[in-house]
Amino acid sequence: MTAAQGNQLRYADFQAGDPVPWFVQRTSGNPNYAFNSTGGRYVVLCFHGSAAHPEGHAALRAIQADRQLFDDENVCFFGVSIDPEDESLGRVREAIPGIRFLWDFDGAVSREFGALPRDPATIDPATFRRFWLVLDPTLRVMARFDVANGAAADVGSEVIAYLRSLPPPARFVGFEIPAPILVLPNVFEPALCKALIEIYEKHGGEESGFMRQVGDKTVLVEDPRHKRRKDCIVTDPEMIKTIQVRILRRVKPEILKVYNFNVTRMERYLVGCYAAEDNAHFRAHRDNTTRGTAHRRFAVSINLNDDFEGGEVSFPEYGPRSYKAPPGGAVVFPCALLHAVSMVTVGRRYAFLPFLYDEAAARLREENARFVEGGGEYRASRAQA
Repeated sequence: MTAAQGNQLRYADFQAGDPVPWFVQRTSGNPNYAFNSTGGRYVVLCFHGSAAHPEGHAALRAIQADRQLFDDENVCFFGVSIDPEDESLGRVREAIPGIRFLWDFDGAVSREFGALPRDPATIDPATFRRFWLVLDPTLRVMARFDVANGAAADVGSEVIAYLRSLPPPARFVGFEIPAPILVLPNVFEPALCKALIEIYEKHGGEESGFMRQVGDKTVLVEDPRHKRRKDCIVTDPEMIKTIQVRILRRVKPEILKVYNFNVTRMERYLVGCYAAEDNAHFRAHRDNTTRGTAHRRFAVSINLNDDFEGGEVSFPEYGPRSYKAPPGGAVVFPCALLHAVSMVTVGRRYAFLPFLYDEAAARLREENARFVEGGGEYRASRAQA
């Protein structure tokens, strides 16, 4: 590539303060690694291109020299390869915890981040730009380190020194940032909590899965490593009306006040049970990352009891703190926030778990229904709030 040709190519450019794109790409350990689930720790992206390239090789050597730094709790590393021989010849290998490689053989991630030009669509290694990005726990760029000719080893050492200078992830700005959520006591009264638990105990629960985008379809999948919970759908019209009144009077006004969002719809009247005997939990995820769930705006988690241990909701992007609302109390949060439910170790946690949205989102749901396996029907009620 000549200098003139290089000047004509257009690259994406991410600098400190920019949120980075979310993507799904294959790693050696996961055929569909969802990058949006990576928050809650410092994330290092190294666009090395090929381990056979001298500069790519030097960058990866810097990582191996400080292997213990990458523990998945505080820091994780992703090498981005566009060379299929990195995989087929075993030049680089995933090393859990902390070290993973993205097989970006179609160049999609590299184009998105500016390692390859936006056009042409073909991959020309001569147009590949090598650099490192260090991301904060909310997946925004903290620092960028560009690799000049022959300086890959020096840049790698500079990245390691920078990482070692950072505070713990929960204090990445110098102090703890509270998660942008609402905690609302007294949404449901004790009698209503008891009645919903009785509905669950009478009818039992079915193992629930989670929605995943597979190609152009949103499908319901089950993976007990990611999620274990049993659900019961509330179908009694009178009970549904009772629930709607509580949400309209006690949750909707608070969302309007704090988020300036006018809730008009509620998806699913569902009692979930996280049971200790099932090792029930839900690993870090977001609730609106597929076409079939893109309409979801707010999640509501209303505890119906408190005689359990574990089962607390946390928001990894904002530190390790977890939340256990009192019986009848709600944790309310935007569906785009990364969140998890810790494993229940004693007893059973019963919770009412709807999603809230508005009329614009309702239209989006209808538009996207054709992409949902099964014609767009969820294990949920479609009644208005």
